[in-house]
Formats: sequence, structure tokens, C-alpha cells
Amino acid sequence: MLNIALPKGRLGERVYGLLKNAGFPCPDLEAGGRRLIFENPALGLRYFWVKPMDVGVYVERGAADVGIVGKDILLESTPQVYELLDLGLGKCTMAVAAPRGFRNPTGTTLRVATKFPEIAARYYAGQSRDIDIIHLNGAIELAPLMGLSHVIVDIVETGETLRENGLEVLDRVAPISARLIANTASMKFETTRIQELLQGLEKQVNAR
Repeated sequence: MLNIALPKGRLGERVYGLLKNAGFPCPDLEAGGRRLIFENPALGLRYFWVKPMDVGVYVERGAADVGIVGKDILLESTPQVYELLDLGLGKCTMAVAAPRGFRNPTGTTLRVATKFPEIAARYYAGQSRDIDIIHLNGAIELAPLMGLSHVIVDIVETGETLRENGLEVLDRVAPISARLIANTASMKFETTRIQELLQGLEKQVNAR
């Protein structure tokens, strides 16, 4: 079986649509229900749903041969995997934002609120800026409004939430979208099948 990790939610459903159209269907999955593992024995495929943050772990440790994960998760957790293809789904931007009219406080530690401490740390290390990272899990936009942080580092899709809360983008850190990744050992031992899947997805992406 070729094991494929799909992220739970709307993104995973869209990705499965691409895989199905690329010639990798799984009627067992389409039947729905609360199951997590689905198989197509005829094609030697096994799909399973996992939390988006966990896809990289399953692929890195070999429980999945391939998986689909957001670039934000790859940048934050840096799993040892091969990144094979940008699927162009779930496009958004990792950005630095602050209240309108913000002025960088020189001579003091910059307080940065984020769900992505590793990404934020690398970004500011590249600027040799002294920062204090505040790791939050909720609405990051609230932090500068309540004086908890000077700026935030977060995913921005349309920017509407920022505008409604009086914030604006200061800098764009990285483009974010769904990526196809593969286990390093699987790329050696399942090369043909992974290449077939990759080529099928490339055709679907290019046809959109």
C-alpha cells in the first residue's frame, strides 16, 4: 500500500479531488463516515485523515509515504522530508503586521505575538533584531491592540481581519500554500509510484 496522509478539513477534501482526478481514487473514502483510514486495494492505496499540523510528522517518520501540508507548517516544524510540488491551494501569506502608523521602537526589545515562533525567530534573526516572542493560540490580532505585543507574525489571506482591527501589513515573510511532501526513504523504495502520483497531480495543477 502507498500510504497518503491528507489534512482534515476543506483543504484535504480539495486535495483528494485532485488526486481522484489524477487517477488515484478511493471509493471507500467517498462513502464518508467517521473512519480515519480508507483503502483501495485494487490500486494499492491507503488514505488517512490527520490534523494538518501532524502531516509532516507522519511523513517524516514513515507512517505515510506522501502527504499534503501547508507551507506554514513546513516552515515552522521543518520536518526532514522532500517537498515535491506546490499544489496552489490555500494560498495566503505569512506576514508581519502592526497597528496603523506603527513606528519600530529602536533601542528596545520588540515584542512579537505569533502562533509561529520558529518562523518569527528566523525572520527577525535575519534582521539582527532583539525580540521577545509571545506564543499565542487564539486571535493574534488582539495582542497589539491590548498592548501585549508591538507586532504580530501571522497568516494573512484577504487582510480583512487586519483592516477591521486597525492593523496593516508591514512586511511579507513567505508565500503559503499546500505542498506535496514525501518521506525520504519512500522516495528510494517507492520511486515509481510516487513519481506517477506527482506527475498526475502536476497535470491537475497545470490544468486549473
